[in-house]
Amino acid sequence: MVLFFTSSATSPSAIIYMGRDKVENEELIKFAWPQDVWFHVDKLSSAHVYLRMTEGMSWESIPEALLTDCAQLVKANSIEGNKKDNLTVIYTPADNLKKTGDMAVGQVSFHNDKKVKRVYVIKRENAIVNRLNKTKEERVVDHEQERVDRVKKENAAKRIAATEKRKQDLELAKAREAEKSARSYDSLFNVEEDESLPRKTGRELEEDFM
Repeated sequence: MVLFFTSSATSPSAIIYMGRDKVENEELIKFAWPQDVWFHVDKLSSAHVYLRMTEGMSWESIPEALLTDCAQLVKANSIEGNKKDNLTVIYTPADNLKKTGDMAVGQVSFHNDKKVKRVYVIKRENAIVNRLNKTKEERVVDHEQERVDRVKKENAAKRIAATEKRKQDLELAKAREAEKSARSYDSLFNVEEDESLPRKTGRELEEDFM
């Protein structure tokens, strides 16, 4: 089972989710989306919380209010961390999570430690936690089917974008060709116009210098 929360800290609202137990956490590590960001209390046991970033959002510039929502939810779902003040929550893109066969269930490391950021949490903010809990939904997720559907949707979007780009490139090529033809026509017209001017005779040229 996966627990979903809706954060109204940004507009449009953002989805935050986490596994109900360590077994589900393993599935989330495996099937997290490229646009998901993983949160966890540093050096303590806690839930694995994920933020599904909205379009155009970067993990390095998550709005502060949304970052606070995620950090508070992680703290509230840590048995030990929920009782402590002044703790640190770490976060990183989901695709930076590293899982090897010798790790315990729910345990992870990172491919790149430089892509791990930290947010300092002074204390639990009940108003934030209660607001998020009011939006909580528990759902059974078919992770593999969800992955297939996501990939299909992303590929369809890529095809549409590629078609649109080809159309724009063709229109641009036609416009350039038309401009080139217009310049050639103008040059030809100017030459014909110059050749149509009356030419002076030798006698007329002599008179010009008299």
